[in-house]
Amino acid sequence: MDTNGIVAETTDTKGLLIVISGPSGAGKGTICQELLKQDPGLALSVSATTRKQGPQEVYGREYYFYTENAFQKTIDEDGFLEWAEVHGHRYGTLKDKVREIRESGKDCILEIDVQGGLQIAQKMDTSCVLLFVKAPSEEELLKRITGRQRESREEIKRRMMTAQWEMTQEEKYHYTIVNDHLADAVEHILEIIREERKANASTIHR
Repeated sequence: MDTNGIVAETTDTKGLLIVISGPSGAGKGTICQELLKQDPGLALSVSATTRKQGPQEVYGREYYFYTENAFQKTIDEDGFLEWAEVHGHRYGTLKDKVREIRESGKDCILEIDVQGGLQIAQKMDTSCVLLFVKAPSEEELLKRITGRQRESREEIKRRMMTAQWEMTQEEKYHYTIVNDHLADAVEHILEIIREERKANASTIHR
């Protein structure tokens, strides 16, 4: 498993940076969709990836789909807040997209893999909130990944092996959310965000 990345220097912005990580199949994407529906003060930073665009996916909505050369060029130009290789493809968070959201005053959500989350945890400023989302059990995680019916048996095995490593990194996050019931998980995160906003506002106005 490769772990590579470049993290930007901190910036004085009003919006929080909220990192939502966890194993594949934990439900990060669905949770983020619900958060955006329920809180207009949140915005999602769309990641770049070198993986192939799916038939129902839209450039700039699910991901910015890059060629390997374009992705490498962005790395060379220090254009990523973080990037990592996961399941044979590269994924990265674009600095300018995050900056735009935070400078607008909105809180920026990053739905990223654990490798990327750890990069930000190591180097980002105190306005970063790290949330680890997991399924209630490894059996449930396998059930969710299998139920998507879009990965081969070998791919499922690889994702589960990665998930086992990712679960060992849970303690490096500020909060853990067990996604057993979606509504409860979303409300838990909204409560965390409300408390973090209060703390961030107090810091800004000191």
